[in-house]
Amino acid sequence: MVKIDARNIARTLDNAGSWRAIVLHGEDTGLIRERAAQAVRRVAGTTDDPFQVAQLDRETQDRLEEEATALSLIGGRRVVWVRDGQESLAPLFKRVLDADTDALVVLEAPGITARSKLRALAEAHKQVASIACYPEEGRALSQTVTEALAQAGVTIDRDALIWLLGVLGSDRSGVRGEVEKLLLYAGPNGRLDLSSVQDCVGDAGGNSLEDAAFSALCGNRMMADQALERALADGANPVAVARTVLGVLVRLQKVAQAVQDGQGRAEAMKSLKPPVFFKRTAAFSQALDRWPLPALALVARETQAFELACKQSASPDMALCRRHIASLCTVRKA
Repeated sequence: MVKIDARNIARTLDNAGSWRAIVLHGEDTGLIRERAAQAVRRVAGTTDDPFQVAQLDRETQDRLEEEATALSLIGGRRVVWVRDGQESLAPLFKRVLDADTDALVVLEAPGITARSKLRALAEAHKQVASIACYPEEGRALSQTVTEALAQAGVTIDRDALIWLLGVLGSDRSGVRGEVEKLLLYAGPNGRLDLSSVQDCVGDAGGNSLEDAAFSALCGNRMMADQALERALADGANPVAVARTVLGVLVRLQKVAQAVQDGQGRAEAMKSLKPPVFFKRTAAFSQALDRWPLPALALVARETQAFELACKQSASPDMALCRRHIASLCTVRKA
């Protein structure tokens, strides 16, 4: 079984040429794409040379065996980069592994489950690296952000980092985009404080999954739908939607419980870590006005069930996602 431990992923990608194939799966499509590109560049030296890299999308994946067994016209090792790999690729993938070829196959397969035949094939083959790509949270997300800033000599204050981690989405491509904005804002060897981070990243809230969650919880169906579609178009996936909604609900529950215990609402909102972003204060209060504590607990359980349903094989996750956001517009009776 060649399932790559999280601690060994960087080393595996650095040594991508020592494998017959690398299969990347999981929920973070941005991270899958980033790691796939890293592996392709390590072997081919580029991602866009058609003589060295054959890129196959869903419509052209039936050419996998043909491309993997083709000889390089200019020498060097070829890479076959498969995007959006489907379960139906398992027989073709097996034939490629059984064939006498030195091409590296880099296979992006975000939709496959733990019981997938394609994943089982990858994990059972000694020359195939199976790498799980899940959204980063907590310490892992903090490390990714601080390391990316440090590479440009940019430092960030602790309170600014805490606030930033609270508003960033979990998808790797979205995180990278916001970090790049911060790097441009700070400049080489710059310093980021809370005010500068809020000025730079605050406008991204209009396109965030949080915006969809708050609009729905405040009962604004049109704005919720629009924000959700923007987020999905930017690469967010239904599991990320579920986790963002759940994060918002947990914070609402904490404040609602504190108010029930006698604390003032404004004080309870400021005591959250990170505190409620000033541009979110009105929506946060409106959601608290609409949703009593028992109803928040109920819809949190529904959101957990929604996330679990999205992870099931052949789940209509996009339809479930849109339906769940729409359902948040109506307050439940617990």
